[in-house]
Amino acid sequence: METIAEDADAGVVSPELVVDALFACRKTAAIRAAIELDLFTHIGKGKTAALLASATSAAERGVRILCDYLVVHGFLTKESGEYRMTPATRMFLDRNSPAYMGSAVEFVAAPEILDNFLRDPAAVVRNGGSPGLANMSPDNPVWLKFARGMGSFTGLSAKLLADEISGLGKPFKKVLDIAAGPGLFGIEIAKALPSAEIVAVDWAAVLELSRQNAERAGVADRYRTIAGSAFDVDWGTDYDLVLLPNFLHHFDLPTCAGLLRKIIASLVEGGRIVAVDFVPNEDRVSPPFPAAFSWEMLASTPAGQAYTRNELSEMARLAGLAGVTVKPMPPTPASLILFE
Repeated sequence: METIAEDADAGVVSPELVVDALFACRKTAAIRAAIELDLFTHIGKGKTAALLASATSAAERGVRILCDYLVVHGFLTKESGEYRMTPATRMFLDRNSPAYMGSAVEFVAAPEILDNFLRDPAAVVRNGGSPGLANMSPDNPVWLKFARGMGSFTGLSAKLLADEISGLGKPFKKVLDIAAGPGLFGIEIAKALPSAEIVAVDWAAVLELSRQNAERAGVADRYRTIAGSAFDVDWGTDYDLVLLPNFLHHFDLPTCAGLLRKIIASLVEGGRIVAVDFVPNEDRVSPPFPAAFSWEMLASTPAGQAYTRNELSEMARLAGLAGVTVKPMPPTPASLILFE
């Protein structure tokens, strides 16, 4: 009774946070459905459920219920039976927007990704990691899904990185892009540095996409690819700059240090190593996205995590480097990491 009285004195405690977490996967499902139906693109300045049903070739009842759900969760507004986009959905979920991010659903909501979190999350915690996708097998189709879908997430980071590299004022002529994915980081460097040759390393199927992106960007004549694992392939030497975009978080700290040692051996004198990654504060609970990213890695790798500045410094020390400089890249949640 004393505990009940103390709780009563504290006021009404809302279960909203718990309920939101328990039902969170429904929100992902709704966004996935809306993106696959191209609902946000069709809405434009406002449409009724009947008009949207016709435009998306879907049942009116289904469209109405989905749109109402999206209104409840802040993705749409509703007035006089017409649905309209919010500024955020217009910018990031309308396929006609240059900032469109909807393609990321192919990877983020892929069955094999969601299975990492929903199959047996308690086992992941007990084991301190998961086999997940970390076998890194070259024939795993999920990496192609990643390359096709996540370019919309990393595009701005790639541009910011290229601006930063340009500002260093050094003649980077040979650049290695490790785990290139869709190739955006290397491609943006090539666009910013007209004399730079880019060598991209990733799985063969993924590199087909990065080559296509290089063609579209007009830098294909300076874009070369090497298929295979970054830990195993011989990528040559004499690199002025090596990029590690969103890669180190997949592995434990000693493995990352070993990769850095391999990279160091392939650099020219004065060459630089630059990573882009999510770097939480030393308290490991802020800023929100970088801090939460370790949960992503716990569920999908045996030993990966988001590394703090101090851990990155230790990684550098183990590799024989002096340290790191970490620079946030707002408005993205990523940081630029310069290994010294």
